[in-house]
Amino acid sequence: MLAVSATNGAVDAVTRALAVELAPLRVNAISPGTIDSGAYDALGERQKADLFATRAARNPAGRVGTPDDAARAVLYALTSTFTTGTTLAVDAGEPLV
Repeated sequence: MLAVSATNGAVDAVTRALAVELAPLRVNAISPGTIDSGAYDALGERQKADLFATRAARNPAGRVGTPDDAARAVLYALTSTFTTGTTLAVDAGEPLV
């Protein structure tokens, strides 16, 4: 978890810094939570199902994300011309609990 936390913090800091340095170009990032994208397939069906059930039960949205959830965030970041320097959390509120 340390490596993930450090990486996410770095991405957020770089996103904000680049938004200032590259203005008026917009710079945004997407920070996904648990997304059923195939990244967890190596766990095997049983472990993956157990992990997803646990994560879904613990987050406010009550489910894991889909690639479509992440894609919608990307579309927002690309089309919202008044959004820059932002890391969009697409994580079902996982960090809140």
